[in-house]
Amino acid sequence: MLTKRENLMETIRGGKPDRFVNQYEAFEIIMEDPYELHFPDPKPGELSVKTGWGVTKQWPAGLPGAFPVHDEAHIVCKDIVNWRDYVKAPQAVFPEEDWQAAIRHAESVDRKDKFVTAFIAPGVFEQCHYLLEIQNCLINFYDEPEAMHELIDYITDWEVQYAKEICKYMKPDAVFHHDDWGSQVSTFLSPEMFEEFYLPAYKKIYGCYHENGVELVVHHSDSYAETLVPYMIEMGVNIWQGVMTTNNIPEMIKKYGKQISFMGGVNSASVDHPGWTREEVAREVRRACQEYGKLYFIPGASQGLPISNFEGVYEAMTEEIDKMSKEMF
Repeated sequence: MLTKRENLMETIRGGKPDRFVNQYEAFEIIMEDPYELHFPDPKPGELSVKTGWGVTKQWPAGLPGAFPVHDEAHIVCKDIVNWRDYVKAPQAVFPEEDWQAAIRHAESVDRKDKFVTAFIAPGVFEQCHYLLEIQNCLINFYDEPEAMHELIDYITDWEVQYAKEICKYMKPDAVFHHDDWGSQVSTFLSPEMFEEFYLPAYKKIYGCYHENGVELVVHHSDSYAETLVPYMIEMGVNIWQGVMTTNNIPEMIKKYGKQISFMGGVNSASVDHPGWTREEVAREVRRACQEYGKLYFIPGASQGLPISNFEGVYEAMTEEIDKMSKEMF
């Protein structure tokens, strides 16, 4: 029987996996890095937590995640032309003792079985609209492109600097990087605009990880992003996690499978909701496994971590994927 790590590599290389990769089973995600410890996200129901970039975030009870607060008093960057007056990057270099929790966690992992996985959120696009507010951010791509390029370069430089520190201390095998690039039905930017503004940034960031020994880049965007797949490949993404059914997953696997793999295939909202049932979880898992096949595809919910919003959903999906492995392999 292949290890979880071996089975994943067989799957994304078009080899001979002996079962489905079951959601996040092959990834040991390290959440104890210094930035995460110094600037943790709010917990459900917790209000007014500030990120290292000065963004105020809240997690109102009953909602599926934390969100930035964007009333006039809390928008960090109120004028993109003068963004330097508002935006101050947090420190990227921490003393070695601040890395000890992450190092201990990484060293406890059997790397033959799992990938030691660094975690980064938010990504460059999300950081832009966290700082600016989403509507202002999108308008500024048209009205002030030069200033947007400058801000993106500034955020990218911080990410690259921190990536080098992650690789120095944690020595990860993989990085799991969040950055939502679309809604369920469309990308936030046209492919041409995405190529201009974000492709160079991510080539630097993901290039840095690969150059420093990271084998896999897993990019999370639970959205429509089919038109951005060629750019994902160019920037060095190995697995797109969060792929929703509004994308043509069979066609993407056929067209791009030898270059990138796809993780998801079950929209979280279709199974992870109040009143969820085991029957609908089983139905969605069966559909995804049968429609998308055994290679270049990892079944799971589009949710961006090994969790669910409602108790028991993630575990039910794990069990149903195991059943499909027994049936199809």
